[in-house]
Amino acid sequence: MRRGQTLCAYVPIGSEPGSVQMLDEVAAHGVRVLLPIVAGQGPLDWAWYAGQESLRPGPWGLLEPIGERLGAAALRIADMVLVPALGVDRAGVRLGRGAGYYDRSLVIAAPGTPLVAVVRDDETVDRLPREPHDVLMTAALTPGRGLIQLP
Repeated sequence: MRRGQTLCAYVPIGSEPGSVQMLDEVAAHGVRVLLPIVAGQGPLDWAWYAGQESLRPGPWGLLEPIGERLGAAALRIADMVLVPALGVDRAGVRLGRGAGYYDRSLVIAAPGTPLVAVVRDDETVDRLPREPHDVLMTAALTPGRGLIQLP
C-alpha cells in the first residue's frame, strides 16, 4: 500500500495471524488504518487507529479504537480490507467465527475493493461450504506464502 491509502484491518486475538506491531509499521509508512468496532448486531462501525494506547477492550476479547466512530459507511473509503478468517477456499469462501459481522459489513465496501482473508498457511483449503450471505474474498494473505489471488 502507498502513503495516503486506507487499510481496514483488525487487532488479532488468540491465534489469529497479525499483530499490533504490524499496524504500527503500516501506519508509520503513511497508510491510514481503520479498525472495526462491534456495534449491536448490525454491520461493524469503524474508527481510526492511533497507536496501541488508543485501544480498549471490546466484546469477545477484541481490542477496539477509542477514537470517533465513523459509522459503517467508512468501509467505503478503504483501498484494501484485511479480514480475519479461520479458513478460506480457492473460490474465496471465508470461514469466520460465525457471528456474521464481517458478512454484514463487507457488502458496504466500494466495488472492486480487495477483500483479503488473513489466515495461516494451512488454513487455505480446496472447498468450504458457502451460505447465501457469504461475501467472497478476492485474496488470502498467509505468513509463509504471502498474498494469494483468488478467482
